[in-house]
Amino acid sequence: MIRVRARLVLLQFLVLTLFAVLALRLWQVQVVRGAQFVVAATETRTRDVIVPAVRGQILDASGRPLVRNRTSLVVSVDRAELERMRDGGQAVLRRLAAVLDRPVKELRERIRPCGPHVSRPCWPGSLYSPIPIDDNVDARQALQILERQEDFPGVIAQPQAVREYPLGTGASQTLGYLQPVTEEELKKRSSLKANFSGVDLVGRDGLEYVYDEALRGSPGLRRVQVDRMGKVLGIERQTSPTAGDILITNMDANVQKIVDQALEHAMKNAPKADGAAAVVLDVKTGGVIAIGSMPTYDPSVWAGGISEKDYQRLLSEKSGLPLISRATHGQYAPGSTFKVSSVSSMIRDGYPLKGRYDCPGSYNVAGTEFHNFHGIGLGEMDLHTALVKSCDTIFYRAAYEMWQRDGGLTPVKHPKEPMTNTAKAFGFGRKTGIDLPGEVPGRIPGRVWKKKMWDATHHLSCVRAKSGYPEVEKTNPSRAAYLKRLAHENCVEGMQWKAAEAANLSIGQGDVLVTPLQLAAAYAALVGDGKLRSPRIGKALVRPDGTQVEMIKAPVTGKLPINEQTRLYIRDALSEVTSDGTAAGAFSGFPMNVVKIGGKTGTAEVYGKEDTSWFASFAPANDPRFVVVVTVSQGGQGAMAAAPAAREIWEGIYGIKGKPALPDGKPVERLPVIRKDGTVAN
Repeated sequence: MIRVRARLVLLQFLVLTLFAVLALRLWQVQVVRGAQFVVAATETRTRDVIVPAVRGQILDASGRPLVRNRTSLVVSVDRAELERMRDGGQAVLRRLAAVLDRPVKELRERIRPCGPHVSRPCWPGSLYSPIPIDDNVDARQALQILERQEDFPGVIAQPQAVREYPLGTGASQTLGYLQPVTEEELKKRSSLKANFSGVDLVGRDGLEYVYDEALRGSPGLRRVQVDRMGKVLGIERQTSPTAGDILITNMDANVQKIVDQALEHAMKNAPKADGAAAVVLDVKTGGVIAIGSMPTYDPSVWAGGISEKDYQRLLSEKSGLPLISRATHGQYAPGSTFKVSSVSSMIRDGYPLKGRYDCPGSYNVAGTEFHNFHGIGLGEMDLHTALVKSCDTIFYRAAYEMWQRDGGLTPVKHPKEPMTNTAKAFGFGRKTGIDLPGEVPGRIPGRVWKKKMWDATHHLSCVRAKSGYPEVEKTNPSRAAYLKRLAHENCVEGMQWKAAEAANLSIGQGDVLVTPLQLAAAYAALVGDGKLRSPRIGKALVRPDGTQVEMIKAPVTGKLPINEQTRLYIRDALSEVTSDGTAAGAFSGFPMNVVKIGGKTGTAEVYGKEDTSWFASFAPANDPRFVVVVTVSQGGQGAMAAAPAAREIWEGIYGIKGKPALPDGKPVERLPVIRKDGTVAN
């Protein structure tokens, strides 16, 4: 009996204890954490929807669109949600493929993450972001998805702004393209992470990259009420997105079309040409009116995910690396267009500006004969005529004499190196600082450069001097023997700056490399006010309602090391090149009474290839407003490929054969009027 009572007491104690624990727990849930659970319960029937901002347009100086937005219905997939399903979302993808009329395999490929061994299409962005798989669905397809959310969990169909390029392939490397945000970018760019909507795209190249933050704007937030199936019942709260700024550029769409067409014609007319570039600069402001590069590509190829075939073509050397701008990335020997720097270095080194100089058919430089073009002697002349007729031997002699005064192979303690240092003062050998990514600096050789090169390469040269080039010898024994001799020479005395190298530098050959943009900037300073400017494509940033945010000006980065008298002397000489000089044939019949063109041809030799064709020009010759530089890789002589292309550009600018691209012969100076609704007033 006692045992039974003990058990009953114990049982009663346990029951009371359980009730006490339950009461305590209820008190914690309802009182202590009540508010927290109310919020959690509310969130089960609400969803936060990020509203991406409309990306700002890119306009030319007159307000014509270079890059604009079009509204399109976009279907996106939340990969993370699919992966949480038992079948990994395969059933959803099959239903979605049927609605979009696409193979299931293609949808799977589009949502898989990109990697070293994953071919396109794939998803290069964050795996926690919605992945767009079709950016051009119709309303019927979108409604099928929205009305049957129970069949399409993790699938979103909504209108989004999609980039459109009115110029087609024109200026594609300059404008750039968009791609999804990667996890690495979010970690590196704090400003991007703070305003990332989850569906944003970022600029990957060109202006889209440089002005990405201003163009992107800020996303909004929409909190919606949904039922248990995810259908939207209403909007609880909404914060509107802030549209991105509009980028107004110095570019002119009409001139850009003319430039692209001229380069295309130049490539067709030079059978072996493998690339071309052109730059049109405003001499007075440093604004870029047009900038073209061939081969090119259509930037819309990136929209919706690029195919493996298109991706490989963009990266292929066989295709001419169309993703790369030859205007800012192409490095070529400039040939005789470089002589404006060489004349300047002569004047700086004490040679008389108006002196007389002999131009023989050849000149002996340290035991090696250096020849004029075709070995033709032109007699005695001044530097004016030397530029017009493009005499080489005058510059060979000056460069050799400068080299000797610096001590030759045993240099003095502080060699002057007039040719090298003047070229650097013209902006060669360094980046111009243009508002485009990835610009290359070019190369100006000299004594210091030669020593650095030897320090970096002499070990390999010494190895090759012994082993030779057996891989080359199999197909070209004479070439292999030449390379072995060269390797031995570089091993033993490669640190020496030799007379032949100095001579080659004077006519823009040898190891000197410049970009078309560098040459254009140098000529703009030469025929302008003598100031070097960092070219600018961007002109202004404005809000969609027309409010001005920022004016973008080309900063002055230096001053040419010659006085105004020398600059005018060189400019006057170049003004005769198209009428009495090396470009006279290319400009035969051009109405110089309407607008006189000045310029300089350049023909640079390239081992194993056709010559690089150059023409650097300006107009009007007596008061230059524009500089046009054209180069055609493997185009032959400067007067045969580059000069005719430059003529075509000038004819288009001034309307020699039709309507002028710039009616007043001047760039558009005033900003276009942006209405409050974001449209441009005509």
